[in-house]
Amino acid sequence: MSTPSLSDLPIRRLTPRDLQACADLSEDRGWPREEHKWGLLLAAGTGYGIDDPAGGLVTACVVTDYGSRERPELSAIGMVLVAERHARKGVGRRLMRHIVESAGTTALTLHATPYGRPLYEELGFKVTGRAEMVRGRFTPDGTGSPVRTRPATAEDLSAILRLDAEVFGSDRTHVITRLPAFADQLRVAEDGSGITGYAAAWPNMDTHVVGPLIARDTETAKALVASLAEGTDRPLRTDIDVRHEELLAWLKERGLEGISMNAVMNFAAPDLPGDWTRRFAPLTVAAG
Repeated sequence: MSTPSLSDLPIRRLTPRDLQACADLSEDRGWPREEHKWGLLLAAGTGYGIDDPAGGLVTACVVTDYGSRERPELSAIGMVLVAERHARKGVGRRLMRHIVESAGTTALTLHATPYGRPLYEELGFKVTGRAEMVRGRFTPDGTGSPVRTRPATAEDLSAILRLDAEVFGSDRTHVITRLPAFADQLRVAEDGSGITGYAAAWPNMDTHVVGPLIARDTETAKALVASLAEGTDRPLRTDIDVRHEELLAWLKERGLEGISMNAVMNFAAPDLPGDWTRRFAPLTVAAG
């Protein structure tokens, strides 16, 4: 029996049962397996992929919708991967075209590496911003902070969801409510008026990723990061919107180093919704 061509292989929905195949695909392309992150994305979002007749996946990606279930306001695309043996054969382009066509009028966003950016530009995505990944062992400055932070409790969830929807610009309850189980730490900042910010630190390989990072101002963001750093002996990693120059400079002074720069790209949207001045870092660039 002849082997079907890549163009004939069907695109299907992925489920949490495909987690190992997705992790294998990451490893195939030289990425970390990131099974913990794949698990969240496949549970909270919708995976798409093409099965390889020889075993495993030819390609995969995950789309996370925000807003109402029936009519999402924004969809984030992430983890776009093509197996090395099938690279440069147009299969990634085919998958992305399927995602764009399926989205209809829903705005799309993604974080693009320099390698992937030309494909997304070809499909009509526009660069609207940049995010810098920083990584390293956080060194406290020893001065403390006037901003009060503490571990989040179950009673804080409704306030966190309200703040997040206001800052993110769209409802992502289905993602944020998974944070207590997904993250090793979830902390809030507060003053007399209530919660002014929140942040999580979740395990990824040998690091703790800081995200989401939502804060009233830069000092609140700093206090949240410092308090998360106190609770781990792992290096920290996070992706900071480059417009937050003060926070980026402070993180580098505290021992983190710039690793890479991604372009934030949108389709059918001139900019992301919400308030970028209080949105310092995403949960993960794969989920917007």
